[in-house]
Amino acid sequence: MNEALPDVPEVRVVGLPQLTSGFDLVERLDLPMHLKVHGPLEPLGGEQLAQLSERINLRGRGGAGFPFHKKLRSVAEAAIKRGVRPVVVVNGSEDEPACRKDTVLINRAPHLILDGALLCAEALGARTLVVGVTRESTQRSMEQALAERGLSNGRRSALKAFVQRNPVRMVTGAAASLIRSIDGGPAIPPGRKTSASQNGVGGAPTLLSNAETFAQLAIAARIGPERYGNTGLYDEPGTVMLTVSGAVARPMVIEVPTGVPLRYVLQLAGAPPVPQGVLTGGYHGKWIDAATVNEAIVSRNSLDAVGGALGAGAILPITQETCPLGESLRVAQWLAEESAGQCGPCYLGLPAAARGMEDILNGGGPAALEALKQVAKNVKRRGACSHPDGSAMFLESTIKAFTDDLAAHVLGNGCGRPVEGVLPLFEDGKMPTGIPGGGEPEDNGGGSRQKIYVDWTLCRGHGLCADILPEVFELGADGFPTVAQAKVPRFAEAKALRAVRRCPALALRLEEDTRSQAPAKNLPVLSQGRGRRALGR
Repeated sequence: MNEALPDVPEVRVVGLPQLTSGFDLVERLDLPMHLKVHGPLEPLGGEQLAQLSERINLRGRGGAGFPFHKKLRSVAEAAIKRGVRPVVVVNGSEDEPACRKDTVLINRAPHLILDGALLCAEALGARTLVVGVTRESTQRSMEQALAERGLSNGRRSALKAFVQRNPVRMVTGAAASLIRSIDGGPAIPPGRKTSASQNGVGGAPTLLSNAETFAQLAIAARIGPERYGNTGLYDEPGTVMLTVSGAVARPMVIEVPTGVPLRYVLQLAGAPPVPQGVLTGGYHGKWIDAATVNEAIVSRNSLDAVGGALGAGAILPITQETCPLGESLRVAQWLAEESAGQCGPCYLGLPAAARGMEDILNGGGPAALEALKQVAKNVKRRGACSHPDGSAMFLESTIKAFTDDLAAHVLGNGCGRPVEGVLPLFEDGKMPTGIPGGGEPEDNGGGSRQKIYVDWTLCRGHGLCADILPEVFELGADGFPTVAQAKVPRFAEAKALRAVRRCPALALRLEEDTRSQAPAKNLPVLSQGRGRRALGR
């Protein structure tokens, strides 16, 4: 059985190193060594930084892949509109058992991450920088890096910078969880979804992105977009940090240019020549089979095209000798345990999904399979964070990828293979009703003016909302509403208000729908000039 991965596993590189430059010289690049390896970095004006991010097509490396330049401009616009100082947050909360690439960067190249974060703080005029971590090693390395730059949380500091350490849990890596913890609350998502770019730390517009994202920005700022684009694919230039584990001889973190064949990455780590399947993107990711592995290259678009996912960069092959459904059951049970326990569809649905997978393995037949499919559909889009969605995607991918094994368990006596436990764990569908095609609910009644929201942290499945407001709410098989938010038809506004007032759990709220009030575009919200302060040196 695979043990938990170490904080800093073996590190390899394909081609010329960028993020991992200097790793062959020292275990950790302190500030003098960092400057010796990478050279000095001059501040950039805000618009220059946004244009650089756009030219290299920089996307978040934490899983969602949101365009960085859009996030940067959104924060700047919100800060100017409200007349407040924004906040910059580095998310180094790598809490999935199969991911270590950010932990490696924080432990070995913390100043590269700080370079990118400080570039953004300078461009935005931020006066607060926070680095979120969950491990003792990353806390120690980043606090040392801040001290090496003379940065602190002192009252007289021009830029207040500190490390926020949270418990190691899957949900603590969510942006909303990290922001809530920085504000002094628990490291779990709040019931009300908000945009960090508009309302983040202390209510200020907050630029929050993954540790690798900031490091990539620092590389591009030093070498320029042309040279950065010489590595990797034209539409996804640069390198990617991957964590390769599972059924491999040498679990490792590897820096590779985009466009490298996935099979080559697996060979470097000592994976089986013909794996039974490869989990891409980690435990909120998707399985691909052996034939698909030969077609896939390392890029977000390529993996999406073949049914996989880049996600947070975790790649996990399994052998032909292990039961894939049994391996997935172990992960499903862990995902259920990682629920924050505050949203009914999640804390009830994920254990039910794990039990459904177990029922299939224990001979539950077609009924068990259909029950699992229904539970996976029920949990999607019905939580305060992305944990239920990612878990459902993993479960649905398992069902789709291993059809032969599924048939053997559902229709026969099982596949006959043991569960080897090769996927590392820590030691210690159908669209929702009212959202046609997955988009916004259709306008009903001549232009909606209000939206009604479900706070999943409070909802207990009483079902009164569906009785009072059937135009909007329908209950799923688990007794919870099938939508998290919906437009309220004008003719039903009075009933919507009644539903809010009568909800026994106080889990509903009404807000004015301002979506149609489009913000002005192409505003010069980022400075054109260069910054005046050195980047923390």
